[in-house]
Amino acid sequence: MRRKVKNRNMPEADRVYNSVKLSKFINCLMWDGKKATAEGIAYKALDIIKEKTENPNPLEIFDLALKNTGPTMEVRSRRIGGANYQVPREVRPERRLALSIRWMLEAARAKKGSNMEIRLADELIAASKGEGAAVKKRDDTHRMAEANKAFAHFAW
Repeated sequence: MRRKVKNRNMPEADRVYNSVKLSKFINCLMWDGKKATAEGIAYKALDIIKEKTENPNPLEIFDLALKNTGPTMEVRSRRIGGANYQVPREVRPERRLALSIRWMLEAARAKKGSNMEIRLADELIAASKGEGAAVKKRDDTHRMAEANKAFAHFAW
């Protein structure tokens, strides 16, 4: 059995919105250590969200988007008696946040034709409404867990 992790390294809250989740999002958005570029993209995306939705606090939409794309169940592969079974498992809160951020960024990067700020803002707005590629990925994950519910007794 895995031992408990005593201290998880959490990033400091970001300087504009004072949010740890946004800081983690910026760190995942960053490529090649270019944090200033990643911050610029994230803050411009939040400004675009503020303009498009006419909501004075775009962090609410950001949090709602993360909440809507985070899976509660997923399947893990387990080998039993020479066969591999997809066993449904509950997702821990830290992993739920990490998957949500990863799926949002993948969906935004998959779109082509405009700036990253615009693509990211569009994906965040769509996810906050319960639409978009990241929400579809979450629904597919839930559907897979539901389909393999018969193997739940193999959970360890």
